[in-house]
Amino acid sequence: MRFLAFEKAGRAGLAVAGKDGSFTGLQEGDSGFPGTLDQLLAKGGDALKQAADALAAGDAIDPDQVNVRPPLARPPKIICLGLNYMDHAKEAGLEVPDYPTVFVRFPTSLIGHNEAMIRPRVSDKLDYEGELVAVIGKGGRHIPESEALDHVAGYSVFNDGSVRDYQLMTSQWTVGKTFDGTGAFGPYLVTPEDVPAGASGLKIETRLNGEVMQSSNTDQLIFNVAKSISLLSEAMTLEPGDTFVMGTPAGIGFARKPPVLMKPGDVCEVEIEGLGVLRSPIEDEKN
Repeated sequence: MRFLAFEKAGRAGLAVAGKDGSFTGLQEGDSGFPGTLDQLLAKGGDALKQAADALAAGDAIDPDQVNVRPPLARPPKIICLGLNYMDHAKEAGLEVPDYPTVFVRFPTSLIGHNEAMIRPRVSDKLDYEGELVAVIGKGGRHIPESEALDHVAGYSVFNDGSVRDYQLMTSQWTVGKTFDGTGAFGPYLVTPEDVPAGASGLKIETRLNGEVMQSSNTDQLIFNVAKSISLLSEAMTLEPGDTFVMGTPAGIGFARKPPVLMKPGDVCEVEIEGLGVLRSPIEDEKN
């Protein structure tokens, strides 16, 4: 199943893709509207399947004619992994980590597909990072790696817009990784039966103004989805809707010589095989 969260005429909506790839859906206030993905994941059980059945009987939805929203508006936790591709660790000149490098984002940073990513007025060092997302559907603590993928509700695409000077002001990266309007997420949530186990073996590519900047494969992850869920559930209770942003491959702009950083008028696209293309035009923060 492939879900699309959207807004039209001020009302939230949810759509599902049919076998031909076209979307049908419903909006808040419509009879039979099943709720948002945030609400459906919180319900658990067969809520997604039941929602898909209801949405299939809804109106035709053209993703190009609505405001596409992030699949989840307010994930309980946005857990980000750094240095999680072999080629990116090499690019950064750092040792391959023995344990995941973890930082967090906050929901106010999230934007949807085709929504402007904002270069903040305090910095001109906005960089791209194309990433895979895994969304938790079933919570838990001390989850065995062998069972971890049973806890995944679906996969998506992320552009972890990074304000590099703020990221590097301290040993903790979080501030530079969670500026408002820098976390592009979407356009879809794709359920596990439609992708390889753990979303492994998928091509991931980032393009800036049409030029390929990052090109890798999710099988290059140092800590894959199952391992990451298992390890981090040792420390915290995972909840439905928790969003794992799985790290970026080599090719970031800040590591290039000279650096290539995003500016107003640029368009950045992140594409992951089978999950879709996430598009972000770049704008400056308005006063």
